[in-house]
Formats: sequence, structure tokens, C-alpha cells
Amino acid sequence: MAQQGDENYLTTAEVARRLNVKPATIYAYVSRGQLTSVRARGSRGSLFAAAEVERLASRSVEHPGVVERIETELSLLQGDELYYRGHPVRELATTQTFESVAELLWTGDLAPSEPFAAPPELVQLARSAMAVAPPGARMVDLLRIAVAVLGAADPLRFDLTPASITAASRQLLAALAEALPGATNDGGIGGAPADGGIRDAPVGGGFATKLWPKLSARPAQARTLEAALILLADHGLAASTIAARVAASARANLYSVVSAGLGALDGHYHGAATTLAYQFLDRALDDPVKALSDELRSGQSLPGFGHRIYQHSDPRAEVLFGLLEGEPVMDRVHDITAKVNSFPNSDLALAAMMHAYDLHPDAGEALFALARIVGWTGHALEEYAEPGLRFRALGNYTGPAVT
Repeated sequence: MAQQGDENYLTTAEVARRLNVKPATIYAYVSRGQLTSVRARGSRGSLFAAAEVERLASRSVEHPGVVERIETELSLLQGDELYYRGHPVRELATTQTFESVAELLWTGDLAPSEPFAAPPELVQLARSAMAVAPPGARMVDLLRIAVAVLGAADPLRFDLTPASITAASRQLLAALAEALPGATNDGGIGGAPADGGIRDAPVGGGFATKLWPKLSARPAQARTLEAALILLADHGLAASTIAARVAASARANLYSVVSAGLGALDGHYHGAATTLAYQFLDRALDDPVKALSDELRSGQSLPGFGHRIYQHSDPRAEVLFGLLEGEPVMDRVHDITAKVNSFPNSDLALAAMMHAYDLHPDAGEALFALARIVGWTGHALEEYAEPGLRFRALGNYTGPAVT
């Protein structure tokens, strides 16, 4: 600890250790006015008043401050393009496996990765948990139930070290995919398929190969499914990701972080948008003009078109449409887009994939949820490295006057 005048100061490295953050985060705090740096005498480094650092370190839920900017190294949305840690998602979706992209988001390393795996007893536990859902429950409802049960069964869930978190996420994803109703990877049945039949799944393969028979009875198109999973793995600070980061800031375990994300994803403005696009495209397959007319008359935004961030095109949609070109459904997609003064987004592209390969009507939301678990895990890892409980909005009270 250095001393200038009557005040004690800490170096950047000392502040980083005290706050348990990266040095780059320290300078972000400076730019936001949360810390003040001074030039060290006789040195090119910066110093920080120890008292000010302690005030920042001691922030609690009583602090009225709000985090206005969240630093993330995971994804960048810029110029109608999406990047994961600097890699264009267009390229990742067509050259990498889902597992490799997950490792990229979690660790920063892009390298071949082994398929995710889970012990048989955890798969059976997840399957048993899903079995308690009432008839008509959606696939994403089954995922939500299973995540809670698998979390309760993990005695080490509060180990928040990066190695433990990534290992738990790999196992969680594998257990969820294998436990969903449909054919298992060994040809057995993990619950009754919606059509009552028996479907065979290819032996071996990665996450997309194992997931396919849970979504469709058609011959596997695992490469297209893998591309969709990669494209949906992360997308900046979406509502569900904010929810997941808030939970991680409170030091919730990974299963609770994923549950928080799933809760936000359930809204019709977020995860359900895929189902709305699927239903719209289903009507448009019979009569595109009437389907468009009905939607326009409702006064609601057209499902599957436009985006809050992208201005001219959604790169995720363009990749999926490219992989689906030649499928009959794409003729109808082209007909519709030619009549709309907007661009199609990933929801319409996912809906087109669902129709092209006869995926279950609720498969889009489940696919979205499973893919985004990768992103939520990456954001949880980032949040665990930040000061805890740093999200605290200042409420503007508008109730009755105090008497």
C-alpha cells in the first residue's frame, strides 16, 4: 500500500484483488465515476484511495446505485453482425460444433471439444422430474422442472469456481437433452413421443445429434440444428440474460441462474416470439395474403420481422435461411418477405426450420432455451468475478404521502 500525503492508496493490482475483478474493470469503474485514479509519484501507474475502494467493496443492497453498463467479453452486436469473443457468428455456425462454441464463450478458447455427457442416474432423475408435468405441458416447462430438481440433487452446486460451473453446465445440458420425451441415443424411449410412435436416433454424436429425435420424427438434420443452437447461444444483454446476471450477482448457483433465465424467457416478448412466428408461418403456408392481412389488422407487430437492435438484417436469420434454401417452405418465406417492408429475424428463420423438418410446434422455445443456457453460463461466470449484489435500481416512490 502506497501513501501520498495523509491518505493511503492502492495500486491497480491491489484494487483488483480487493474487489475480485480484472484490472480492465477497474478502469471501467473510473470511467463511470465509481473510482478516482491519481498518478503515482515517480511512476507511470495509477493509484486509488484506499477509503474509496473500501466504500465500493462494501456496497450492499442498501446502496441506491444502479449498474448502468455491464461489461461483457462474450458477444458483440455491431453493424448488423453478431460476434462471439470477436469471432463472426456466421462463421462459427457453419464451421464449429455447439460444444466448441460453448467452450469459446465460457473460456475464450476455440478448440475441438468432447460431446457433453451426464451420468445415467442424472438423466433418469431429470426424466422422472419431467414426468410429473401435467398433460399438455410444453417442452420448456419440462426443462424448467428438471433444472430445479437437478439443482436440488447437486450437493456441490454452491461451488462457484469456473471449473465447477462449466462442468455443471456441460452435465446439465446433456441431462436435459437426453431426458426430454422421445427417442434416446441408444434407440430406447425416454418418455412417450407426441405421436405415440418409436423413433430411432443415431448412435453417438454431439449435442445436436442427441437432441434431434426429441424435436422431430424426420431423418436427422443435425448440422442445421447445430447451426441454430450456435446462433442462439448468446445475444448480448437480452432480458433473460439480465435476469441470469442479477441472480449470479446475488451468488445464486448455476441452476438458479438458469432458472432465472428460463423465467424471463417465458414471456411472449422473448422466448415465445418463436412460437408466434411459427403460428404465423403456419397460416401463411395456406394463404400468405390472408395471414398478412390478419396480422396487420390486429395492430400488433408482425411476428418474425424487424429487430430492436439490427437495422437492416439479422445475421442469424440469414445463416439459417441459407441452410434451408431449397426446402419448400422457403418459397413461402420469400413470398412473405417480398410483401413486407421489414426484414425477417431469427424467429421467422427458426419457424421456417421447424416447418421444413416437422419439428414439434413447441420445439422452437425449447431449442432457444437449451442454446441460451450456454450464454447464461458465460454471463454467470463473468458476474461471479464482479462485486456481489451490484444491481440495485433507485425506485421513484409514487405512493401515498407519508403520514
